[in-house]
Parts: sequence; structure tokens; C-alpha cells
Amino acid sequence: MNSFLLFLFSLKVALCTCHTENKRSGFRSGRSHYKVSRIGRLAAVVNESSGLTYRAGRNTFWTHNDSGGRPTLYEVARNGSLVDSLPLPKLKNRDWEALANQDSTVLFIGDIGNNSNARRQLEIYRIDPTHPNDFQQITFHYANQKTFPASKDTRNFDSEALFATKDSLFLVSKNRSEPQRFVNLYRLPAQAGDYALLPLDSVFLKTMVTDAALSPDGRTLAVLTYGKIFLFEQQTGRINFQHPTRCLRVPRGQTEGLTFVNNTDLVMTNERGKMYSIRKK
Repeated sequence: MNSFLLFLFSLKVALCTCHTENKRSGFRSGRSHYKVSRIGRLAAVVNESSGLTYRAGRNTFWTHNDSGGRPTLYEVARNGSLVDSLPLPKLKNRDWEALANQDSTVLFIGDIGNNSNARRQLEIYRIDPTHPNDFQQITFHYANQKTFPASKDTRNFDSEALFATKDSLFLVSKNRSEPQRFVNLYRLPAQAGDYALLPLDSVFLKTMVTDAALSPDGRTLAVLTYGKIFLFEQQTGRINFQHPTRCLRVPRGQTEGLTFVNNTDLVMTNERGKMYSIRKK
């Protein structure tokens, strides 16, 4: 992105508000409930952080670079300094956009970027960090996509948001379609296979989704967009968008990584290498 386009993008993010989503989707302002503060800068090798997940046992984070980067996971400390790296030479970073963990032994890498809505097969890699060459491949496609690429008014077959539960993976669509701004929620098994996905739920969000995370207790779903975080309460043990709670403005550039560090607090990264804490007051 050239400097002028970056300036326009940053201006748009800085001026974003929660007003439309509050009115149409039932969120309330989260400004007085959370404190956003910068906590570090990612190591230079992480030049375009696009996925993020918390490694609780070590109080560190796994992250990776965006499309075309090396097929490598980077372990970073809370201040962004490099702790370790995990090369994955048997994998290819076609368009890595998301990262999730099921527990301390399982990671999921989402090669799910689909900006043009032209990919017919998308992939998620299930790996054990202690045996990185012994991975499982999960493939899927969107069952209701009929044209490749999709027409501009139906471009909702893209995702940069992935999170895991005990036995399932969930995706949240990015949604590039105009003028409709409903994002979709999808579920698929967290095991190797080839799956056809249909939406489980949808919600109106004005900006494009770049990541999502589920709290360790499973009670809060956080959805990250350019400039905002949306929170949903999970009341029945089934993941959905039925109980929106807060919209929090986070105008911190092109934010693309989000993870919970406990049941209430999150850490966020942007593509310029900055790390932020989102702490509940």
C-alpha cells in the first residue's frame, strides 16, 4: 500500500465510530469499560503480523506473516521481542491470515485468505509444535458460492478470522460485498477432512473482519475489524452472534491479530508491528 493510500486508510480508521452497529445490531459502547495501551513492537522478522494466539504456559504469543511470507511461526514475548521461531518447510504460505490454538499441543494455521473470492479450495493446517512436520490438512469450500470470483455485490467468501473450541473450528467472513455488510459465521470439525460450509449465523458489521478470538471460558467472542472490536456473550455453549454486548473503538491502523490472554483481556497486533493490550477496567 503506497503512502497516500495508507494515509487515507489510516484516516478512515481513525474516524470510524460504533454508531451504525450500535443502532442496527444492538451493541453498546465499550469505551468506558476497557483501556487500550501499547505494550510493545514485534521483532523485525515479523514484518506483517496477520495471525496471533496466546501461549498461556509460557506467557508468550505465536504469530506469523501474511501472504507470501516464509512458512514460519514466530514466538514473541509480551513486548514483541523474538523468543523462538518454528519453520514449517513442508507447508506453503499462500495466504496465511489466521492462527488459533485448541490447547497447549495443537495449533491451527488458516491459509484462508481469499480477497478476490476466486479460490475454490481453502486450507487449515493442524500441527503439533513439538512435531511440526507431522501435520493434518483440513480443506473446505463455501457451499453457496456459485461463481469464481464472486460478483462484487456477493463477495462474502473470504475470511481472516479463525478460532477453535474443543472439537470445532469457526470462521468469520471478512465481507467485501457492497452494499450489504452482513458477516457470516461458519463451523467445521477440527480434524482432517474436506468440508462444504454453510453459514450458521450472521450479523451486520460495517467494517471488514480481520480476526476473532474466544475467551478461555467460552463466554465471550471478540471480533476484530479495522478500527473496532465487537464483543458477543455466549450464553448457551453454542457459538453464535445472538447476544451482542460491546463495540470498542481501537483506531490503531491495520489491526489483524487478536487473542485473549485471560477471560476478559486481549492483546492485538497490527501489520506495522505494534502490540496493544485491551484490558477490562
